[in-house]
Amino acid sequence: MNLLLIIIGLVLLIFGGDWLLKSAVALSLKLKISKIIIGMTVVSFATSAPELIVSINAALTGASDLALGNVIGSNIANLGLVLGVTLLLSTIEVNKDFYKLNWPVMLVASLLLYVFLANDFVITGVEGLFLFALLVAFIFYLLTSQKQSNTDVVLEEEIHLPNYKIVIFFTIGGFGLWLGSELLIKGATALALEYGVTERVIGVTLVSIGTSVPELAASIIAVVKKEKAISLGNLIGSNIFNILAVIGITAMITPISLSDQRLLSGDIFWMLGISLVLLPMVFVPKKYKLFWIHGLLLLIAYLLFIRFTL
Repeated sequence: MNLLLIIIGLVLLIFGGDWLLKSAVALSLKLKISKIIIGMTVVSFATSAPELIVSINAALTGASDLALGNVIGSNIANLGLVLGVTLLLSTIEVNKDFYKLNWPVMLVASLLLYVFLANDFVITGVEGLFLFALLVAFIFYLLTSQKQSNTDVVLEEEIHLPNYKIVIFFTIGGFGLWLGSELLIKGATALALEYGVTERVIGVTLVSIGTSVPELAASIIAVVKKEKAISLGNLIGSNIFNILAVIGITAMITPISLSDQRLLSGDIFWMLGISLVLLPMVFVPKKYKLFWIHGLLLLIAYLLFIRFTL
């Protein structure tokens, strides 16, 4: 029964997030907001909505380890699982913005998360505000410097809808995210108690994989269609958003307390390690390209992470 609640919750999160994304992009296009702003704000918020709703719900119900595990596990899944599988199917060309801006920001965000947790085992409201302020500064810099590298995902979702459909999609999408998160948190916490595993384990495995399913599906579809709808920049952007926005906003609503020390002593180092190894991969064996061998290594690393987590 608990597993059924988790599955139904994940399905609602996936479809709710997709409907919310469609309505948000359609509304932005109707308001004649530029694609670059849509790509870096509206799309980012909509595609990370499942992680955000799950984390806020988990923190408010006292399951902070589930909230932290969801974000850390999602970041590991984005690079180890999603990027790994994508690279097994197709070679990815890397933009220079990767090592000049996106990768350093992702690493700084990851290190800040570690420092804040290691300090007193709590992400406070002030620290959450600081993380969110960094996201605002990052987006402002991208807008003022007119970076164009993060707009390709918008092309997949560039749809025009009548006003009534925008309202319907937004309402159903928002309700789906709320109900999905409720069922997912209820099922996950009960499952953890039933099998004697911690909220952390459920968060960094089952929940994080579930909330990363949209990115994985989009990546595979993009490869099949031979379109660059998902790039390394998009996945790194998702990781940046997960820490600066999801953790930041959640902490501003309610402090996120760490209970299971293995999130700090193990899982977060897996996240940092996979993030760090991406830099040399981009330059070896060929500059600015990632190949199937990189994907295999990332996938093996992710499977090892799951093996040592369980």
